[in-house]
Amino acid sequence: MNELQTELKSQLEKFCLAKIEPFMEHDDETEEFRMSIFTELGQLGFCGITLPEEYGGAGLTYGDCAVALEEIAKYSVAYSVTTSVSIMVQSIINDFGTAKQKAAFLPSLTSGSEIGAFCLSESSAGSDAGSLKTTAKKVEGGYNLNGTKLWITSAGIAKTYIVMARTGGEGSKGISAFIVRDGAKGLSFGKKEKKMGWRASPTREVIFENCFIPDENLLIGEGEGFKVAMAALDKGRITIGAIGVGLAQRALDESVKYSLTRQQFNHPIFEFQGLQFMMADMACEIEASRLLVQEAARLYDAGTPNSKIASFAKLKSTDTAMKVTTDAVQILGGVGYTREYPLERFMRDAKVLQIVEGTNQVQRVVIARQLKKEYTTH
Repeated sequence: MNELQTELKSQLEKFCLAKIEPFMEHDDETEEFRMSIFTELGQLGFCGITLPEEYGGAGLTYGDCAVALEEIAKYSVAYSVTTSVSIMVQSIINDFGTAKQKAAFLPSLTSGSEIGAFCLSESSAGSDAGSLKTTAKKVEGGYNLNGTKLWITSAGIAKTYIVMARTGGEGSKGISAFIVRDGAKGLSFGKKEKKMGWRASPTREVIFENCFIPDENLLIGEGEGFKVAMAALDKGRITIGAIGVGLAQRALDESVKYSLTRQQFNHPIFEFQGLQFMMADMACEIEASRLLVQEAARLYDAGTPNSKIASFAKLKSTDTAMKVTTDAVQILGGVGYTREYPLERFMRDAKVLQIVEGTNQVQRVVIARQLKKEYTTH
């Protein structure tokens, strides 16, 4: 890490220990999201970390963002994911929006006073995003949206939604992207999902019933939505990768600390070679994951984004998070399975990291396609 990133990490460690850590077990149990925490993250500059300063952002890199999200994830995957998705929404508006759209929607998001949500998935369109059914029918002055989006992070608490809807024929070329504000007539939300993990982060169904969206809230133009979504997901794979690294690192930290103090057969259990090998493997996999995330971020920041490396980063780091948190529970034994320690929460939070921003099976498809292209070309 460079000097700036070291300072970012230190600042976030202090903040998370004071503002997040004391509440996480309670908030996971009660499924409570504290907007005050998110707002304070915004006041520190982390909610719009990669956005230009002219719109209230910090103007930093995705490498810096990865360091920040990794640190937040050590204490709460829920708040780290909320920040990551809101940054994704901002990046979409910044990359594809008009000057008027940027001025209207970005400042409240970068400041942390509002949250952004990304609406792509549907009951029949998850990994196959090109098959989505939500429609946007052209009417005078705008579009009427009809359909339902599922599993939307921050739905109900977010104020700005990026929504993918079909304006044309079948397939990816018929999809357009819209900016939808909370409170729009015809916009409503389903029940809050009861989830295995990320319990402090609300996930809801988003419902559109003749929801009118003005022309000026269309991004780029009709038929450009799939391109918008894929560009966002490429960056999302970096940020979700960083979250996986942070979660895995915290699980290792807890494992080592516990094993150095827990006595069995008159020795700290850390002294048993079987556990030493487990923790050595955990540390190795975490560092490999971190380096892949950093490389994907470096390439993006250099203006040469690489979808294969981004998929490597997301795949490796989230698989590592699942393996490391599972092994951490094993190292703590029976107590690791209880809520006396946070490891069981970490294990629950890790699972969905393998699913969001493109399942890890989809990442393997992306990687394989790139391999085929490379070997066919050469």
